[in-house]
Parts: sequence; C-alpha cells; structure tokens
Amino acid sequence: MRTKDLLAATATGLWRWDNVSGEVTLDAETARLLGLPAEPTELSEAAMRSRLHPADFAEITGIVNLSVTESSVAEARLRVMDSSGRVLRTVRTRSRAFLRSDTDHTDYELVGTVQEIFETQPGTVSPHAPATGDWRRSREAFLLDAGRALAEAHSTAEVLRVAAGLSMPGFSPDGLAVFGIEGDRISVIGHHGHRQGDLAPFVDMPLDTDYPAAEVVRTGRAVYLPTPEDYRRRYPATWPLAAAFHRESWAFLPLVSAGRTVGAWMAAFGTPVAFTPDERSVLTTVARMLAQALARAGDQESRRELTDGLQRSMMPTVHPDIPGMTVAARYVPTGGGLEVGGDWYDMITLPSGRFALVIGDVQGHDVRAAGLMGQLRIALRAYASEGHHPDAVLSRASRFLSGINDTEFGGEDPRFATCLYIEVDPATGLLDIARAGHPDPTIRMADGTVLVRPTAGGLPLGIVPDTDYPTTRLVLEPGETMLVCTDGLIETGGHDLESGWARLRRVIETYGAADGEAADVVAPTLEDAAGLEKLADALVQAVHGPPSYHTTGPFMDRREDDIAMLLLCREGGSCGVGTGGTAAHRPVRRTVLTVKQAEPERIAEARHQVRDVLHDWSDEDQVDSAVLMVSEMVTNVLMHTDGDALLVAEITGEKGSRRIRVDVADSSDELPHRRTPGELASSGRGLVLMELLAGAWGVDPRGDGKSTWFELYEDAAGGAEPSLADLSAPTAAPTAAPSAGPSAGPPSGPLPEPAA
Repeated sequence: MRTKDLLAATATGLWRWDNVSGEVTLDAETARLLGLPAEPTELSEAAMRSRLHPADFAEITGIVNLSVTESSVAEARLRVMDSSGRVLRTVRTRSRAFLRSDTDHTDYELVGTVQEIFETQPGTVSPHAPATGDWRRSREAFLLDAGRALAEAHSTAEVLRVAAGLSMPGFSPDGLAVFGIEGDRISVIGHHGHRQGDLAPFVDMPLDTDYPAAEVVRTGRAVYLPTPEDYRRRYPATWPLAAAFHRESWAFLPLVSAGRTVGAWMAAFGTPVAFTPDERSVLTTVARMLAQALARAGDQESRRELTDGLQRSMMPTVHPDIPGMTVAARYVPTGGGLEVGGDWYDMITLPSGRFALVIGDVQGHDVRAAGLMGQLRIALRAYASEGHHPDAVLSRASRFLSGINDTEFGGEDPRFATCLYIEVDPATGLLDIARAGHPDPTIRMADGTVLVRPTAGGLPLGIVPDTDYPTTRLVLEPGETMLVCTDGLIETGGHDLESGWARLRRVIETYGAADGEAADVVAPTLEDAAGLEKLADALVQAVHGPPSYHTTGPFMDRREDDIAMLLLCREGGSCGVGTGGTAAHRPVRRTVLTVKQAEPERIAEARHQVRDVLHDWSDEDQVDSAVLMVSEMVTNVLMHTDGDALLVAEITGEKGSRRIRVDVADSSDELPHRRTPGELASSGRGLVLMELLAGAWGVDPRGDGKSTWFELYEDAAGGAEPSLADLSAPTAAPTAAPSAGPSAGPPSGPLPEPAA
C-alpha cells in the first residue's frame, strides 16, 4: 500500500510550514480538518493562525521552538475555529523541524501530520459535538501574543502588518484601517482587507466630517456599531460609502499616546458582533497597544530621518575625478541609541594642487560630539586651505578644540578627538601623514599583501593645546590601496585592535580571489570607482553583515561605535588585488620604515613589518632568520652611530622561487668589523649571524653613509641549521662585497631579543 493511500485510510493529513516565508502548504485532508475545501491549498501564516484557537496557537509556538532547539518531535492539540469564532473540532498534530542552515536556527521548515480527536462532551452522546473554548484563557493568550508582536515591530509598516494579522478570540475582523491626523484633516495610513483604491474616499477628510473615525478623533471616545442600521442612523452622510463593503459590524477606537489622541483604529466584521463588555475590553486593550507601537515607531522614524539628514549634511562627498587616483568613502552609524556621533571624514583641495584626506573621531556618541565634530571639521578645512603643512594643521586644530573645551564648557567634561591627516600628491603618490592618537593607515600592496604602516604621532586633539605632531612620509606605489578608518570598523563585534585587524586583513587580502584560491591567483582590478566601492561594501559587510555574527571578538559587552572609512587607490597596477600577468610584470612587494635614534621602541615595529611582508613565505625558518637579522642590523645602527636607520625590504620573483632583499642604511661611513665574542658576551655576533643565516649579504658605502644588506632565497631553504657553538666560533672578517651562497637556516632555540 502506498503512503498516500495509508494516510487516506487513517484520515491523516500532511502539512508543511516554511518559517522564513510564512507559507503553509496543506494537503486535501488537512484542509478539510481546518474547515476549508477538501483540496490541496497554500495559506499565509496569518490565515493559518485565524483557523486555530488563539490560546492553542500561542502554546504550539513555544512547543515548536523547544522542538527546534532539542531536535525532537513537537506534539500538540489544536482547536479549529470557523469564521464566526465557533470551535469546529479538535485535532492532534505531530511535527518535526528540518533546519536548512547549520548557523541560523530560524531558517527551518516544519513538516507534520494532523488527525482529528473525537471527544465526548459533557451532557452529550455524540462524539462529534464541538468543543467550547475558555474565553478568559483565550483572551489572555491573544493579548500576550499581540503585545509581543507589536513590541517587536520597529517601523510603522511593521506595526500595521502585525495589526492586520491579529486573530482575535471568538470574533476576528475581516477589515482593518488605521487613521492618522495631519493638521485639521484625517487620512488612512494603513489598511487590511480592502482592495487598492477602495479607501480612496477616506484618504483625506476634514475632522468635521460626519464619519465615525473623525468623531473618534474629535472626542477621544470609541464608537461601536453592531448593525448596519446603527451605522445608517448615526452617520447617514457616509453610510453609502461604507455600505459598499458589505460589512455587518464596526468598531472605531481612539489611538491614545501620552494622553493625546494620535489617530483612530477601525475593525470591521463580516458577521454580526454584539460588542459585549468582554469584547470591548479586548478591542480597547489592542487599541492602546497599537497606539503605543505606532507612536514608538513614528518617533524612531523621525529621529532616524533627523539624524541621518544631520549626518549626511556633515559628511562631504569625495571627488572621484582625481587624476591617477580613485577614492571611496563610507559612514555607518551605530545600530543602537542616537544614530549621530563624532566620526567624520573629509577630502580637502589644497592651494598647492594636492589634496588632503582627513578622518577622525570625537570622543562620545551624542549631540555634543556631533556638534564638536562639525566645528572641528570646519576648523581643519580652514587651516588646510591656508596652506599649512600637516603637522601645523593638527597643532592648530588641537589648540582650537582645547579652547572650545575651556570657553564653551568651562573646562567641565572636556572632549578630545583622534585624527589622521594625510596630504596626497596625486602625481607621485607621496603621502605626508600627521597622526593624533588615531589608528595607523593600512596599505594593500599590488600583490594583495596588507601591511599596517606605523607612523609617528602625537596626543589626541584637545588634550594639550600646544602639541607637536611629527610627519611621516610614505609613497603609495602604483596599484596600491590605502585604508584609513575609525576604530569602529576595527572593534565592532567585540574585537580589540589585534583581532579586529586580523578580520579586516582577511577581507582585504582575499577580496576578488576565486573560491578556494589565494588572492594572487586572479587579477581583478580596483582601478575604477566601481571596484573600489565594492571593496568598501565588503569591509562594511564583514563588520555589520551576516559573516560578523560568526566572527565575534572576546569583548562582546563592549559598546558598538560608528564607522567612518576612506579608501584611496593609486592607478597603474591592479590596486592591490591579485598579481596576474607574467613574471616580468609581477608587482614588487616593498616596505620602507625609518627608525630614529630617539625611538628605539620602533625596532619592534621593524620586526613586525618584515614578518608581515613575509606572511606567505614558504619556509618559517627563513622568516625567523630575516626577523632576527633585521633586528640586529637596526639595533647596531642605533647603538654604534649617531643617525637614524632606514629599512627597505623588497620581495621579487615568482612564488616558490622569490628573493627578499633587506637594506638598512645609516649616515655613518664607518664599515662594520667582526668581533670575537666569548660565550657570555651579550653582543658582537651580528656579522656572524649574517654570514650563517643570509643567502648573500654585504655592505655598500654611499656618499652620505653606508647600506648593510642581506638576501634570502625561497628555493634555497632547508639547509643544515648552525649550532650555538657555531655562532660563537671565530670566522674570517667580511669585506664590503657580498658573501654569496644559500642560507644555512636559523640557530636552534628561541630568538634572542636585541638590546635597544
């Protein structure tokens, strides 16, 4: 026997409920049990709810949620009701939820069976006598369900949609309308159960119209019309319009919020309703909840419109027509609270023909922060337009903000602001950067490698009036893309700076790569504005979109923040996406860093830069060797000369057979010489390390000093590792010419930290 025949023989129906779309599919037997024609059909969730007792529907919702969580079978008894509110029969349903996503437990399909339960009622002998519902229990369950649904609605459209789907216990309206007030007129702002255009005569009416909704708004008292005769007698002028809908009863109730009538709600019934005290109580309670929900949604929409308009007016438009460069920008307000804050970005045309990119964040997330942001942005524009250098622009801005704190707020609750000011030369890609407590810029190289560029900086603006802001000079090479952002892009989702950058790095490096391939396999381009805009969208999506729900950080209780972001791409390559082309056209990976005598702590930044440049190097031992040699070379410059160290690291060649060359230049013309350290000596092994670990190395005299360099070859990895005894053994002194040969690998044991 087929399954279909077996189900028909046992009077068992089948149904499917899609939790996402809300569509319910019934076979013929289930449709019959629910009081519908005995044929397969599809219903909306609201229509399905109207066929069931409200108390039972609220109960089965909890049972299904538990079943989804526990992956068990949900079983419940349901009372089926007709359109007049009478209970037709009691059925039993057994169902199971099938998840369509391993991560989203709200995306499932419920599949189950339905059978009728024959119960003998007290005082009867017929097993088919209808069951009667408990009115009080039904009312309470309905009101709880309606209150929850209205509380979760966040817009006027959602509130009206929820109101249209309410199925009242024992009497369900088949026509609903919500009227709003605009000045001295009343109009329909939402309706259900009417065709488009049916309510055209009621769209705009004066308040003195002889219409029930207008009277409710004028007086603040409900109007109940149990019969068409009552309607015709009380409102003869508008009765011909209402008669066309063929309804039997009407209830018009005021929508009152904070003691003020904000509109009216109409519930029209296709069957006669007596409007008993219990029924009026339910309608009044629903009207109060509906009024509160509409008022709350209206306030949120007005506030959102106001704050979005304010923020848009403060955010400039970037100029996409810069010769040789492309710019993209984003501002995303935080999801909670007042959606206006102190984050901003700006693009300023300078008198020199260059332009400046500015990004900053005023402390706080309130109207005061937004006001200070606007004033500070105008001040920065003024100072920049006068032709000041980046350091002078930030110094003046700090003095300006400090003055506002002292004069306008009397020194109470002073606010500071972080800022990054970048002067850009479009012709050469030269970047002059001044930083005031802001996150460093990030560069995506032409081959897809992402590096955070350390820059010199000072205190945030407004803390100390006279603060110096040193300037760092970088070059944006053709095909490279620079990202500057506020900390909201990094830390949103409970991340700190380290984990937040790791999340963004994955997005930037893999953007444009084919599935399952590295970013250097394909070569999409970002040289046009559309490509850069897509990258900006991908970064926002990684922080605020569905992927962010699965990459939360360790500080989930941290308050979210606004996001401001600027992307600058210099044309001439693939703008940091892919490598593509032949080896002759493969872009060079290069990083440059200056370590000054007064900043020995930046030796650690030099080690991080080299490790980041070698992020995809095939041999980790060679990476450790390069980091160790760079640390020794930079430390020797700071210890044995009076000048600064200039580090240049460059990778060329095909992956698997690449070469890295690292140069450390200084202003001293004294060549290094070999020393013979004892076992307990803390220095003197630098050249020994170079000879043992480098594939090639040397010292090149220059007119203004010298350059010490070494090279490592990716295809020469795997040589024998030197022992610690080898490191202390005397060897011949090097010359200025390189000592060629493959790397012998790093010493065993942990890498020694250099003395700074």
